[in-house]
Amino acid sequence: MFVRSAVALALIAAASLAHADAKVLKKVAPEYPSEAVKKNIASGSVRAKIAIAGDGKVSNVEVVEAEPKRVFDRAAVDALSQWKFEGTGAPQTHEVKLVFKSED
Repeated sequence: MFVRSAVALALIAAASLAHADAKVLKKVAPEYPSEAVKKNIASGSVRAKIAIAGDGKVSNVEVVEAEPKRVFDRAAVDALSQWKFEGTGAPQTHEVKLVFKSED
């Protein structure tokens, strides 16, 4: 059984000028996909647009760009969906880039 962990660097950039960068209260690291292990893919990245509800919960995650395509998407969406931000009372949209690197 292969065990690989992902090192994910998250860069949060405001997609809306109306709000300052959201303060992250909880980050969940993505799991390194078994498909990437099987295909010997050592790294990749996913840029996603996340919608944050007024209470700070992520309400939607949309993959904007991925390299390689469709390898890390599900892991990124699953992890980002569990993130929690400081509530502002108003919905926000931000972009996040997750970088995956095999630690083997």
